[in-house]
Amino acid sequence: MPCKTLKRTAITAISVLMTVSAPAIAQTANHATSSVVNHKEHAHEPVLVNEADVQARELSDWEADWQSVYPFLQDGTLDAVLAHKAEDAERTVEEFRAYYDAGYATDVGRILIDGSKVTFFRDGLPVQGLYENDGYEILTYESGNQGVRYIFEKSGGDAKAPQFIQFSDHITVPAKAEHFHLYWGDDRAELLKEVTNWPTYFPANMTGAEIAANMLAH
Repeated sequence: MPCKTLKRTAITAISVLMTVSAPAIAQTANHATSSVVNHKEHAHEPVLVNEADVQARELSDWEADWQSVYPFLQDGTLDAVLAHKAEDAERTVEEFRAYYDAGYATDVGRILIDGSKVTFFRDGLPVQGLYENDGYEILTYESGNQGVRYIFEKSGGDAKAPQFIQFSDHITVPAKAEHFHLYWGDDRAELLKEVTNWPTYFPANMTGAEIAANMLAH
């Protein structure tokens, strides 16, 4: 799904780490202004971002141990979530399954964020990069919805670690994350065009049933 960049605000200091935690997502008024608002199935009016409300964030907002939700989609744990989404939508359960299968798909089952260090685990094997703030982008999607991606660029670490990581959650101000969608790659501009694959991560200490319940609550 094509999108265009409306704004890029360069962030030259890493003083206020980005915040995207579970309680914050539930409490913030900016819950709907994420860069993945194009995932919303029942919106009648485009979800727009008020640029004046968007604030710089730092990596500490996502500092935690995270697990991919993709295995829970594959093993049926999220079936109730798909059924709920299909109740008053134009898509069937199987269509939703295909949509999220493409969106959640990843071979990175775990991500550990500690200070400026981000460690990606593929098949249990770690690849680590050091990242510094590279601003944010306000995007407009084909649907008319808008969202924000918070961007970090690699400043050191393993050669195999991606050059850029881009966070998308449902918050546009400093706050701790409950979950997030992460985009990664070596081309900043091209990565901003990616809207079909958005690997999604929840805290590593949550069970699949707890993650499903969280999704149903939102």
